[in-house]
Amino acid sequence: MSLIYCKECGKQVSSSAAVCPHCGFNLRTLDPNRSQKDWLTTLLLCFFLGEFGIHSFYVGKTGIGVVQLLTLGGCGIWWLVDFIMIVCGSYRDGERKFVSNK
Repeated sequence: MSLIYCKECGKQVSSSAAVCPHCGFNLRTLDPNRSQKDWLTTLLLCFFLGEFGIHSFYVGKTGIGVVQLLTLGGCGIWWLVDFIMIVCGSYRDGERKFVSNK
């Protein structure tokens, strides 16, 4: 059984639950193609620590994070491309879901 966090109260609930048992929030209104990772956190990590690939580690892209760490964000180019993709809402997490502003 996998667990997710309720967007309303922040408590862990079953991913198959339709309603949060703690606060009654309807969990089915969430977009299945949208990542659970926070857009603003990803944006700030990319802006301040992008050359080290920390934003990639945060969203679950560990392999790419290691490569970015070793190449200093692809000499800055990879960092810039990721930053633009995050701002535009086309950046994906490790599960291939969009990290977008909610």
